[in-house]
This record gives sequence, structure tokens and C-alpha cells, in this order.
Amino acid sequence: MAETDLGGFSVLAIVSDYGIEQDELVVPVEHLQERGARVVIASTSDGPAQTLVSDKDPGRIVQPDTTLDQAKDDDGYDLLLIPGGTINADNLRQSADAVRVAARFIGAGKPIAAICHGPWTLVETGSLRGKRLTSYPSLQTDVRNAGGEWVDEPVVVDDTEGWTLITSRNPKDLDDFTRAIDETLSPVRA
Repeated sequence: MAETDLGGFSVLAIVSDYGIEQDELVVPVEHLQERGARVVIASTSDGPAQTLVSDKDPGRIVQPDTTLDQAKDDDGYDLLLIPGGTINADNLRQSADAVRVAARFIGAGKPIAAICHGPWTLVETGSLRGKRLTSYPSLQTDVRNAGGEWVDEPVVVDDTEGWTLITSRNPKDLDDFTRAIDETLSPVRA
């Protein structure tokens, strides 16, 4: 199967400065970049961001490109990426800037890809009512309380309610997750 050309697409990834699940950030970012997409990483602070492996072991240190409070909505982003990691996701859902960024993507009808604990930020936007999604299993009550339908599947793409949401459960689902991102962005160009 030929690789999807994502040249000309721009993706914003949002993270906190600690606790991002390494592969849930690094794998999609590298995947998108290898296919020609521009990826900007925005963090809660301007210093390096420490990833973790399995929420406990130190992973790669990632240098963000900007901060969440400086991420401009008019930069022409085509997709928002929200990686998991329990600590990262808990910090993001408490960040007014992260919630603002996610809400603006939703309001603009732009796709969001969230994996593992990443949907916690979306719970805070109040925009999950009527959406079908997956996540790390411990979020299912939060998703249901926010009006979403939680399912246990490797990847779920829901394009209802005026915006597309791509979700996966954990790093084992990354192949399905990145494929769904490719398929979601490709029709945008058609």
C-alpha cells in the first residue's frame, strides 16, 4: 500500500511539560512528518517536555515549538493531536489554554485525534455529547458522564456533531490510529 502524502498539511500537538506517553506523541509526530506534514508541538511551558514509557520510566525529552498560550488559531492547522500519558492528560485537562485550543478546533469543525488519556481534555470542552469514542478504559465513566458513547475498539472515527474525532486506547493501537489520521486528512485534499 502506498504511503499517504500529507505535504501541505499542518498539525498541532498539545502536551504538558511532563508525563506524555512517549510513543503516543513520538510515533504519530514522526509518522506525520515522514509523510510531509508540518507538526508543531505546543506545551504548557516553554522548557523541554519529559515523556514517559508506561507512565513511569523516563522516555525521550521533546523540545516544544511553542507554548499553548501562544498557539495561534489562525496558523492554518488541519488537525489537533492530543497524546496520552496519565500525568500529561491530567495536566492538559486542567489547563485553560489546552481546553481553549481544543474547543476552538471543535468550533471550527477541524478533526481531533486523541489517544489513551487524551480525551480527558475533550471532556472538559463539553463537546462529547453524541460522540462515539474510545480511550484508556479508566476514562469510560468520564466519557459517558460527558454524554459520549464509550466503546472498547482499537480506533474509532466519529464524524458526527460537525467535527471528526479519532480516538484509540493505548500505544498498541498506534498503527490503526495513524492510519485513521491519514484517511481523515486525505479526503480534505480531494
